[in-house]
Amino acid sequence: MSGPRPVVLSGPSGAGKSTLMKRLMKDHEGVFGFSVSHTTRNPRPGEENGKDYHYTTREAMQEGIERGDFIENAEFSGNLYGTSKAAIEDVQAKNLICILDVDIQGVQRIKETDLNPIYISIQPPSMEILEKRLRDRQTESEDSLQKRLEAARIDMELSKEPGVFDVVIINDDLERAYEELKEILNDEIQKVQETKS
Repeated sequence: MSGPRPVVLSGPSGAGKSTLMKRLMKDHEGVFGFSVSHTTRNPRPGEENGKDYHYTTREAMQEGIERGDFIENAEFSGNLYGTSKAAIEDVQAKNLICILDVDIQGVQRIKETDLNPIYISIQPPSMEILEKRLRDRQTESEDSLQKRLEAARIDMELSKEPGVFDVVIINDDLERAYEELKEILNDEIQKVQETKS
């Protein structure tokens, strides 16, 4: 595939992926496109269909998975999540760097495809800090929070395995983490900017 390489951003909930991603997209307007994932969970307050997620039914999503419409999918807390090939193609058609925000299962599935993205893991400095961040959000039940923390433990372990990620950024300082992220993506950002000038 021509054009800039897609970017797979992974890391546990609360590690700061969304914050870093939003800032990257704001600072480099017209460079990045976000592949909007599908989910069977209900929208949270303020979330928009087609912008935050494509909200769908389990039946419809299951059919799409069986048809091979998804590059990756996973089940989390009883809901399905997935990235459709169409969502990635939509972004690439605009000659933008496609950002995929996926969990560790998603990373492993994408490695089986010919997508060839840059794999970046955003990790919290420690489990304690992550737990505090998640509790401060006050968006989860205790049960849901424990599931997220367990998923985060697994994620943090797997991110240390050689060859899984091209780079692992420890987000203990947002500014530093952001600079590190920008540096990694610099070549791809320049490719996009050159085609636009």
